[in-house]
Amino acid sequence: MIDFYRRALKKLDKLDADKRQELLISAATEINLLETVLDSIDVGILVCNRENNIVLVNKSARRMLPLSSAADAHPAAAGHFAAGAERQKGNQGWHIIKDERVAEFFREILVNSGKVADREIDIEKSGNKRLLSVNMVPLVQDRKITGSLIYMEDITEKRKVELRLRRAENLASLTTLAAGVAHDIKNPLGSISIHLQLLQKALVKKNKNFNTATEKYFKIIKEEINRLNRIVVDFLFAVRPMNLELRMGDINRLLSQIIDFFRIELEQSGILCLLELDESVPFVLLDERYMKQALLNLIKNAQSAMNDGGVLTVATRRVDGEVRIIICDTGCGISKENLTRIFEPYFTTREAGTGLGLTQVFKIIKEHQGEVTVDSTPGTGAEFRIILPVPQKNTRMLEYQEPDYIKGAKK
Repeated sequence: MIDFYRRALKKLDKLDADKRQELLISAATEINLLETVLDSIDVGILVCNRENNIVLVNKSARRMLPLSSAADAHPAAAGHFAAGAERQKGNQGWHIIKDERVAEFFREILVNSGKVADREIDIEKSGNKRLLSVNMVPLVQDRKITGSLIYMEDITEKRKVELRLRRAENLASLTTLAAGVAHDIKNPLGSISIHLQLLQKALVKKNKNFNTATEKYFKIIKEEINRLNRIVVDFLFAVRPMNLELRMGDINRLLSQIIDFFRIELEQSGILCLLELDESVPFVLLDERYMKQALLNLIKNAQSAMNDGGVLTVATRRVDGEVRIIICDTGCGISKENLTRIFEPYFTTREAGTGLGLTQVFKIIKEHQGEVTVDSTPGTGAEFRIILPVPQKNTRMLEYQEPDYIKGAKK
């Protein structure tokens, strides 16, 4: 196309007015298409001539760079090809950038570098910090270097993803290591517990006057061993992969069984339990063992939050294509700063807590392709909501029945 215009320009004086107008319209259409393409791509383009004067800046580059207000009036900065009058000293590429540090970066690469690959620079514009990857290559025309082409890519999100992946890999490695250590600790704990019992029996047998103080010491040691063992068991559960055996199950029936099992203990703690089950709730895919453990953890947490008694409400709801399980208490509640941390491993506000109960709940529900959320106000209680998807039934196609009039036509 460029060769066509070059040939046409050589014969311009031989063309009549209509042909010249047709040629101008065609050229304007081509230029408009090129500008549209350059402005549509998400890569910032900045073109300079041999004197480093601006020739072109596309819209993406304008969004990325902190340009001065004077740049808006500049034809090249506005995304248009600069006229010859604009190609003069004072319009170098770095002059339209109002951030001195960024301007110096572009001045350095334009003046001192013939080629730049993947140079990174952080940019702050309108209070937002972004990371740019900058590349520069010589602009070659007719085998001559006529300027520089700078193209920029916003790699902020890309770097964040890479950072998250590295953290996830490191966490996975640490988790595997910690799981191995925890497993190795669990076996000696069991051995210590057994030998402690043997030692206690031997001392009692040897010394008939086995005093109360010694008995107390043994009891404390046993309690601490059991506590350590619970921590190790909970930790191993939290980090090991879960092999769910999902089957269609009745969540209402499962909740009824749990509450029947737990009701006497709740009543002894002065807690009134209200069971509000929606009969329209459909069956969902679940592993009853793990789901029961998650629900028990939430109910026990609610019980612990109501030291002076209260009301525990356990309900189910069907909302669109979801089944919701609601566990609400009237206990002490959760502070705003702790709400975002309660599912983190080892975060607990209870002295005897391991900080892994809600982590287990979160993991179990996630493995069921569900969500768990919490709302709470200190002093008024907390409400946990488990959201489980309802399996979609396969659509059955109706068998085609040929109309009678078609059957008759065939005869």
